[in-house]
Amino acid sequence: MLSNLFTVAQQVLVLFILIIAGVILEKTSLVSEKGIHTLANIVLFAVTPCVIIEAFQRDFDSSMFKELVLSFVISFVILLLSVVFVELMYRKKNTDRIVVLKFAVVFSNAGYMGLPMQRAILGEEGVFFGAAFVAMFNLFAWTYGLIIMSGKKEIKSMLKGIVNPGVIGTVIAFILYVLNIRLPDIIALPISHMAVLNTPLPMLIIGFYLARANLKQAFKKADVYISQLFRLLIIPLVFVFALGFLGISTPLYVAMIISVSAPTAVATVMMSTRYNRDTSLSASIVSASNLFSIITMPVMVALAQTLRGGM
Repeated sequence: MLSNLFTVAQQVLVLFILIIAGVILEKTSLVSEKGIHTLANIVLFAVTPCVIIEAFQRDFDSSMFKELVLSFVISFVILLLSVVFVELMYRKKNTDRIVVLKFAVVFSNAGYMGLPMQRAILGEEGVFFGAAFVAMFNLFAWTYGLIIMSGKKEIKSMLKGIVNPGVIGTVIAFILYVLNIRLPDIIALPISHMAVLNTPLPMLIIGFYLARANLKQAFKKADVYISQLFRLLIIPLVFVFALGFLGISTPLYVAMIISVSAPTAVATVMMSTRYNRDTSLSASIVSASNLFSIITMPVMVALAQTLRGGM
């Protein structure tokens, strides 16, 4: 397990160095909050769809297709059980603080942190399965997440949110894969160049928020520690063992563990800002969660690899 832990830790350290670069950009005022929002839009509307499409550009294989469908099912179950859990855990009134904590526990950084990690450890096959989790993430974030953050059921906003670039990119990629259509180089190469940005840009965004977070203020109350205990340790551990005994391939298994063990999603900050929730708390949790994940994420992924006899 130690060799697996060291390998994964190296990959996390590389990402953390990029996060530090984001911290430096904020502290030196080289990037403004408006600039970070622009980068986030670039990642959402251009980079993420390209990453997913590129990962699906492979010859159709019936066994891989079955595993892809299974990855969608597993991702759905993971998120559904996480929602059930937080609703049982937080039975209090949906105050600004409680809804942020709920969102922070359920939603992992499966896109910004998960996809780069899956590519680094598993190659394109990891992104192939990770894209399914990102699609399910968007489905839950813009239904359950929207309801708890807004305090009401906004059907139009839900539909608009679900039909987002990540989901659209997944649908396009899925169709191309099933029909066994390979894009010509004139299209494939620009997509590939854009996809490369999925590692550095999200890390810079995380670093920016980390630099602005008031960690001391956020961690004055025990509920924050408890939320991160579940987000980074308990929920991932449950699925490390639960999925470990299923007859799924090792790449699919490890890809799912990477997604579920990722730190709290950056979307927590974006949603809390949009609906006037506790933005200071959300930014602090996201930043601290990414710091803690430098230790917890390698442990979870290495444990999964070890249970499968290494990779």
